[in-house]
Amino acid sequence: MRFIASEDISNAVKNLIINSSVNLPEDTYKSLKVALENEISESGKAVLKAILLNAGVAKSDNKPLCQDTGLAVFFVELGSGVSVSGKTLTEAINEGTRRGYEEGYLRKSTCDPFTRKNIGDNTPAIIHYEFTEGDRIKIMYAAKGGGSENMSRINMMRPADGKEGIIDFAVETMRLAGPNPCPPNIIGIGIGGNFERSAILAKKSLFRKLGEKNPDPELEEMENLLMKKINRIGTGPMGFGGICTSLEVHILKEPCHIASLPVAVNVECHSHRHGEITL
Repeated sequence: MRFIASEDISNAVKNLIINSSVNLPEDTYKSLKVALENEISESGKAVLKAILLNAGVAKSDNKPLCQDTGLAVFFVELGSGVSVSGKTLTEAINEGTRRGYEEGYLRKSTCDPFTRKNIGDNTPAIIHYEFTEGDRIKIMYAAKGGGSENMSRINMMRPADGKEGIIDFAVETMRLAGPNPCPPNIIGIGIGGNFERSAILAKKSLFRKLGEKNPDPELEEMENLLMKKINRIGTGPMGFGGICTSLEVHILKEPCHIASLPVAVNVECHSHRHGEITL
């Protein structure tokens, strides 16, 4: 059994949060560059240039990419041969979240749902665990802002709706979203499982590296078709019109109940702040 001190986890999470808030990941930066090359709208091109300029300024000045520094969302793979000493793993991640948002001078966005009183430290973090073999802990982090998250939807569809129904639902979701989720967007789609599992799959799909093909040929074909349909909507970068409403569509699929077809669409803005560490 390998032991990892909770303090080491907290510090690693803190650094991951601060780095992700100011440094746009390379895969996202490259996708935005490709979008700029492909965009035919002059206003859309101007917006994409401004987005890329903002990323450069954020990195050089060590400032957040966006004022909405989001809720802290984690996907954690915990090996069976590793144990956390000191605090629990959940406590360690939440402590790292507190430090990251405090020391990084990031806006705290968590509040009470009724009174709207700010919690003050951006906790609790939202953590999804998966247990694996080995003696390592893999922590994947994303800052999920309200603008894009609010445009996400879930639909308990009829099995007879099939793939065509899923595609129509996803396209309609993005049409209704308009400029609100700060396009161009990365769109995660979860198919199967049950009500809550489809939403988790949709969010997890966003962690696939941009530019990396779906290993399932059927899902890859669906992703390519959805990209074409969504980019024909005409919303364009930040709603100024154009053909680059979506940078990529990512789909994850799992078995579901014979009477159900759960589908979730989770929308991510162009400031795709994410990262991962392995301890």
